[in-house]
Amino acid sequence: MRPLSKSLLLTTCFALSLAPAIASAAERHTQLVRYADVQIEVLVDGAGPAVVLLPSLTRDSDDYDSVAEGLAAAGLRVLRPKPRGIGRSAGPMTNVTLHDFARDVAEVIERLGDARAVIVGHAYGNWVARMTAADNGQLVRGVVIAAAAAKEYAPELTAAVNTAGNPALSHEERLAALRFAFFAPGNDPTMWLSGWHPEIRDSQRAAVPAVPKTQWWSGGTAPLLDLQAAQDPFKPEANAASSRMSLATA
Repeated sequence: MRPLSKSLLLTTCFALSLAPAIASAAERHTQLVRYADVQIEVLVDGAGPAVVLLPSLTRDSDDYDSVAEGLAAAGLRVLRPKPRGIGRSAGPMTNVTLHDFARDVAEVIERLGDARAVIVGHAYGNWVARMTAADNGQLVRGVVIAAAAAKEYAPELTAAVNTAGNPALSHEERLAALRFAFFAPGNDPTMWLSGWHPEIRDSQRAAVPAVPKTQWWSGGTAPLLDLQAAQDPFKPEANAASSRMSLATA
């Protein structure tokens, strides 16, 4: 599977290396962050320096349950904002850009993270993470991009994501797409048959080309950790070096 829970150790080490003294953990609860005409539902685990976890395209922050538990146990305050259109998160869904989604995250950090956090973005979430850091550098200790795609990748992968997240298709079609785009051989993709929110796909996808890539690709000036699976088709090992170079020079 594209790295999520398996990246826990590296993410924890990166977050702790940028964090001040650790506080004790607390039980999971939900809080609402409101500003203007936007409301963001946030899952909160633990107590201590803040780490924000952002999910993949049309996915919910619930994907990070086990990761959040591990980070909280390590002494971190884990904030998981649900994307607009999921749960009780709501706001404009048309004519929005990555800047808008980044502001959602920034408001969460301001209100619930003592105005400083490490942001972890999985797949699509890495774009929002980098945009947040670029727009709000004073709020961001560092950025972790988990399973971030290369600047260019095969169009068949985009089609596979659409198929995997379409509940109207058969389980067989969707499992084949999940194996192709998300899960390494020998791993069971069944868990990802659920948890998709295709109704927000168009809004999330349209937000990306609405902002020049040069504005967010570098993630501002925050320290950046790139967590990549060896068999990830969105960023094959063969172009890993060029991807690192493009990050450094963006």
